[in-house]
Amino acid sequence: MAFESGSISFRMFALDGSLPRDYVKRFASHAPPPLETLGHEPIRGWVTGRHLLDSAINDETAHLAGYLRLTLMKAEKKIPEALLRAECRMEELAEMQASGDAALKRQKRSEIRQEVSDRLFPTMPPTLTGLPMVYDPPHDALYAGAMSEKQVDAFVLAFREAAGRTPLPVTPAVAALKRKGINARDVAPASFSPQIEDELVGNSLGQDFLTWVWFFSEARGGLLATDDGEFGVMIEGPLTFVLEGKGAHEALLRKGSPLVSAEAKTSLLSGKKLKRAVLTMARGNDTWQAGVDADEFVFRGLKLPKGEQLDFVSRFQERMLALHAFQQAFLRFYDRFLEERGSAAQWKQTLTEMRAWVSGRTARS
Repeated sequence: MAFESGSISFRMFALDGSLPRDYVKRFASHAPPPLETLGHEPIRGWVTGRHLLDSAINDETAHLAGYLRLTLMKAEKKIPEALLRAECRMEELAEMQASGDAALKRQKRSEIRQEVSDRLFPTMPPTLTGLPMVYDPPHDALYAGAMSEKQVDAFVLAFREAAGRTPLPVTPAVAALKRKGINARDVAPASFSPQIEDELVGNSLGQDFLTWVWFFSEARGGLLATDDGEFGVMIEGPLTFVLEGKGAHEALLRKGSPLVSAEAKTSLLSGKKLKRAVLTMARGNDTWQAGVDADEFVFRGLKLPKGEQLDFVSRFQERMLALHAFQQAFLRFYDRFLEERGSAAQWKQTLTEMRAWVSGRTARS
């Protein structure tokens, strides 16, 4: 979804330097060419956040409520596979009837497919897609709807070409190094199960963190004081568990009450850790909820607190402030985890508590 309304799916990015003063002109110079030039190869370029055909980027259209709001647009022509198969089959049947052959050779079928593709392609309308992006200058925060690895690569390349700065996805490893000076490669594996040795489990800071959040919410009350107030946190299903090592074994718990299910306890006891879950955070009457991918810090379907009925610009500003509050609270919980993870004595105590929590969990069949 876009950033203006509804839920938000996004990644956090960090820039390797400040944006140049003429960044608006730079993005404008990388607007897409006219759709009339679209051929067999896709065209890409930056457009405003207003719609996917608005390539008129200037100081006014590129900003909304003080935020840089642009979209990386991609246009391409595609022949629907079902249509292509049907048209090819029609031609094949006609050719078989004319030649009297019961079947066509592979080369002939390939030739027919190419001929049909060449005939249909010019009539196909362009398909437009976009990767929305918001940059928050006061907080130097960059958010983008680049969810897949392919989308991240396209976004990073296009942003660097336009602005001369490289956006770096804020993964668990990047955040650990940037915020607490912890190198993820130096962190030893840790088992949260009293039945599994440390060396037999995966070594993922993100999975360790998300599992720790679950423990923190249930065993320690889930409350954390921050500069922006006290936040509470809780984990909800669906839950995806994974055990890495000699192969990867996943378990998805979706229906019923997955948190207190026998399958959840079994997964934890077998050394599995949380890879994906729904994270809910609250501050007073405000609530944030999103699906979290622990390996990459990807957030899906973030629901922001219900705001006031304001005009469009004010509502967008309100949403961006709420998004920033979520980001900061999430990273503060991560800081708390890293502080424990980075202290040998404290982490030893945390492991003792987590293993007791795993062993003593309620398990309903």
